[in-house]
Amino acid sequence: MSETQPEEYDVYNCTKDTCPASESIYGYAPSLGANAAFIAIFSVSAVIFTIQGVRTKTRSFSIAMVLGCFCEALGHGGRIMLHYDPFSEVGFKLQICLLTFAPAFLAAGVYLCLKHLVITFGAHISRIKPAWYTYIFISCDVLSLALQGAGGGLASAATGPGSLMNTGNNLMMAGLSFQVFTLLAFATLVTEYFVRVWRHRYELNPRTEELRRSRKFRWFLGALVTAYVAILFRCIYRIAEMAGGWGNPIMRDETTFIVLDSL
Repeated sequence: MSETQPEEYDVYNCTKDTCPASESIYGYAPSLGANAAFIAIFSVSAVIFTIQGVRTKTRSFSIAMVLGCFCEALGHGGRIMLHYDPFSEVGFKLQICLLTFAPAFLAAGVYLCLKHLVITFGAHISRIKPAWYTYIFISCDVLSLALQGAGGGLASAATGPGSLMNTGNNLMMAGLSFQVFTLLAFATLVTEYFVRVWRHRYELNPRTEELRRSRKFRWFLGALVTAYVAILFRCIYRIAEMAGGWGNPIMRDETTFIVLDSL
């Protein structure tokens, strides 16, 4: 069978005993080592965010990040199931749903930080009240998650290639596209606000001057920007991965998946 014709794969009639891994949707048995490493990384991160949330009382942020890490860990657990059985229905459903949902929770954590950054630099500089950043972007994130959840549910419920799986794929694509739109809108507002911060740099919040000058705060800003860029690229990759349909060449490239989705 040709890899350029994924529609010929009848994965629902294959088992690990009757078909090679190349006949599966992904065309390979996912790496055991890589996925085990990601499970460890995200599990440890979830523990750290939990402890951090308890110590600093950043409840909403910590919950969003813990849920994101939890989805990542379980999703990679599903890929380990696919390592042992590339045709595992449970493994496929776990990883396709949870690894698609995870960025929405992680993005929510990033969105929640903007309100506090605006307060730190100066709420009077912002065009809108700090709380509205949270209301707007978390609402968009929930909508994106709902679309992806509905799509993932339909795709995982499909018993074979057909209209149900295609509908699920289209809903997931819509959710991912809306998530990318939200991320870009977020970047636009952040950029606009910090341009105003620069223009009013002598009018910033005097009570947080020491915090803004601290090395930890600068490291935090760098980590936040890095997280945003990683989430944005991951969502764009997911759109490209899903756009070609199930079993397309991008979906069947494990190296690209590890670099652009897992990292």
